[in-house]
Amino acid sequence: MEIWINPACSKCRSALSLLDAEGAEYTVRRYLEEPPTAAELEGVLARLGLEPWEIARTGEAIAGELGMRTWAREEAERGRWIAALAEHPILIQRPIITADDGSAVVARTPEAVRSVLD
Repeated sequence: MEIWINPACSKCRSALSLLDAEGAEYTVRRYLEEPPTAAELEGVLARLGLEPWEIARTGEAIAGELGMRTWAREEAERGRWIAALAEHPILIQRPIITADDGSAVVARTPEAVRSVLD
């Protein structure tokens, strides 16, 4: 499994602590340093069963500069959202865990983290 984290994020640190406590094997991806491509985001969104606007951190300063809160949340605008997330990875909700079984979860709660453990 892989977990996308921002080390400065308390939810990310909590998720890592829980994975460690459960003895889970995982790879850490510091997604701000190694941003996902648009294609990777498409894959993760498919695994999550979510749309890009559902994992966007619209409260971030760059989201305000881009005017994201006014962007349409519809299929025709999907590419625009994904491009923004790829270009500005700070906009991606965290942490995201992609499990070996093909599932994925936005792991902001202990329950969400546990949902991808065997």
